[in-house]
Amino acid sequence: MERAGDDCQAELVSLKVEVLSADGARVRGATVTGTNVSSNVSITGVTDDQGISTAINESLAPSAVRVVATAGAKVSPPQQVEWLCDSCNCQPEPATLQLQLNP
Repeated sequence: MERAGDDCQAELVSLKVEVLSADGARVRGATVTGTNVSSNVSITGVTDDQGISTAINESLAPSAVRVVATAGAKVSPPQQVEWLCDSCNCQPEPATLQLQLNP
């Protein structure tokens, strides 16, 4: 019995992004934006009570994605994520990003 398609995930794979203040505290309500460096398409999300956003997902793959966080006038340095794709889904590398806002 052929089951090749059954292992594919129906949900989009997401990147976990944690946003920290300059002193290391988790930031609730920070805006996280991921932008595909080839197409310039972007996804934006907001961090939850734990300072985490999972809004950026594999719909931006397969190109590299530049990720940045902002909270008010504070901005994090951008980081880049690569998406490694197989026949079903794409996985972010790294799977988790930690962005620290500038003081």
